[in-house]
Order: sequence, then structure tokens, then C-alpha cells
Amino acid sequence: MKSKQIYLDNGASTKVDPLVVQEMNKYHSEEYANASSTHTFGQDAKQALENARRKLSKLLKAKSEEIVFTSGGTESNNFAIKGIAFANKDKNHIITTKVEHKCVLKSCKWLESQGFEVTYIDVDSKGFVRVEDLENAIKPNTILVSIIHGNNEIGTIQNLEELYKVCKSKGVYLHTDACQSFTKTPITSEHADLITLNAHKIHGPKGVGALFIKSGVKISNWQHGGDHEFAMRAGTENIPGIIGFVKAAELAMNKKHIEHMTRLRDKLVEGVLKIEGVKLNGPRENRLCNNANFSFKAVEGEALGGYLDQKDICSSTGSACTSKVLEPSHVLKGIGLSDEDANGSLRLTLSRFTTEEEIDYILIVLPKIVKKLRRISPIGKLIQNVLKKSN
Repeated sequence: MKSKQIYLDNGASTKVDPLVVQEMNKYHSEEYANASSTHTFGQDAKQALENARRKLSKLLKAKSEEIVFTSGGTESNNFAIKGIAFANKDKNHIITTKVEHKCVLKSCKWLESQGFEVTYIDVDSKGFVRVEDLENAIKPNTILVSIIHGNNEIGTIQNLEELYKVCKSKGVYLHTDACQSFTKTPITSEHADLITLNAHKIHGPKGVGALFIKSGVKISNWQHGGDHEFAMRAGTENIPGIIGFVKAAELAMNKKHIEHMTRLRDKLVEGVLKIEGVKLNGPRENRLCNNANFSFKAVEGEALGGYLDQKDICSSTGSACTSKVLEPSHVLKGIGLSDEDANGSLRLTLSRFTTEEEIDYILIVLPKIVKKLRRISPIGKLIQNVLKKSN
């Protein structure tokens, strides 16, 4: 079994599908012109760009002109939040949650430094936004609500239809970060005014994404230069990346992939929860099909990940963007976990390439590592005794 790396960190990034690489290759070496060039070679690239835009817009039930290609999720989130804020200065209040991706939270913190008002609403113990909390947070000067669709750490899928209904009734824009959820659960132009997407979470290339901007939304361009992307986002378009992004999205829109990941995720969850002193973070239902996040009593998450790595199993303790920060996950703290439970967390994220054999191997290896770590932990023996007595 130990012939290859077992990769269960697909929430951080995914393998590029070989069919995606094949689709991209000719735009690296054959049709490589700048899409803004007026010669025939350049216009061929322009046509490929617009064909890709049309394909992506169809997947979102949107118009082609509502899709702006970017360098990825971080840029799209910055573009959406800051672009809306500066285009609508007559209203200076923004609402987000305490469990957003860091690029959303830091964008909002920066806006506060520029004189904007930001409200960070709580979520419940499973990571869901309460409708009444959103309704109560909206004020006459609110212009934007930004709520992540599928949480990158705990997998919670928000009810965007319900939340969008509230925003529309109050005349407020709704932006959602759908980097983790796109292709895994339904998300279309009917769910929000602005939608952030990226490629490398769905077996596409890194460094490319998109922002859906509904017609009529008042937004400022955030990156200045040439008149690329409807003069909304300057910078020469990454044609190979865009082609790969759209091909990856088309391939991922397959119910069989969702069913495969859901079945293996459930098997993984059921197996891991058989270990004493383990709990699942986030909901059992309305959860990303590839996400499992656990807290282990009397086990340090970083140590657990290190031992798994020695067994050729890739995992994480949360978002890869915060993996160098030696403090508890803000998402796990946001759903009410103690520092101890947050620091004892492990995130395992699957892909359509994950096999049942790999899950079986993890369910053999993981309990042994947990037992070993508890045995050498200063409080491990105490916890083990408590667990035995409770049984």
C-alpha cells in the first residue's frame, strides 16, 4: 500500500487533471499570442478566451459579460469587497462573518483602516449563519454582505438562497466566496450578486480564477492598467490558465464525482469517530462532500500531521494560508471550540482521485498514531483514564 503518497489535503490544492493539462498545452506552445493583440494570431487567442468565458458563464447560468477572469480566489475576494466599498461611498458599512477565509477578513480589516465600518457576525456551533443575526446586523448604511459558501476548514455549506433573500429585501449586495464549493454543490448567478471562483481547488491550474459580477452591480475596478476584462481588471489574460480552469470546471460537474467523494468522506468520518475522544467539527449534513475535520482529545494537531506525513499521508490542521501561524484556527474558535480542541484538530480533504484503499489505510494508521501520541502526552494518560471511566 505504501507505494505512493496519500494526498488528503485537497482543500489546500488539488492535482491538475491530465485532461486539463492536455487542453492547456497548445496555448503554451502553439496558440500563445496576447489576446489584446490585433493581428490574427492574437485574435485567435481572444476567441479562445471568449469561448472559455461563455462556457463558464453557462455553468453559472450567467451572462458572458458578468464573468471577469482573475489570478485566483484571493484577488477575486479583494476585488469584490474593496471594489464594492469604494464604488458606493454613500454607504460605508460591510458585514461578514468570523469564519471567513483570511483574505476576506484582512480585506475587511484594511477597509476599517480606511474609515469603513465592518460588522463580524457570529455563526452557530456547526458554522451556520443565523438568518436573524444577519437581519439584525443590516443597517441603513450597509452596502455589502460577504459570506463564504462552503467553509474551507469545516466544510459548512451556507444556505445562500435564504441569506440572499434577506440581502435583496434590504437592498444590500451579497458576495460569496465559492472557491471550495464550486462544482461540489449547486452555485449559480441566482445565489448572489458576486461570486468568487478559482481553479486549483477543482483540479485546475494555480494562479487563475474568476469573479462573477451580476449586471447592474456598482463596483470599481481594483487593478489598474490596460483595458482587459471589460476594463474591470487590468493585466494580460492568462489564456492557458483560463482554458484549464474552464476545462476543470466542466470535468468536475459530474454527479459521479460528488457521490464518490461523499461515500468515502462518510466512511472516513464513521471510522475516525470510532477512536475514543474524537469529535467531528462542522455539520454532518450540508457539508462539503470532500471535507472532514476532527478534534482529538489530548493530541496536538501539528504532531498528528507530522506522524501522518511519516506514513506518507498528507493532511492539514486547517487552511494552508494560515499553516505557519502558531495559534488556534479562527474558524474553530468561531464555532466555540476551546484552545485545546482547536489545537487538536486535523483536516482531511478528499478528491475524486482518492481511493477506497487509501481510506482503509488511513483508518488503520490513524488510530495507532493517536494512541501513541496520547501515551507520550503529559495529559494523555489522564484523558485515557477519563475516557475509560466514561465508557
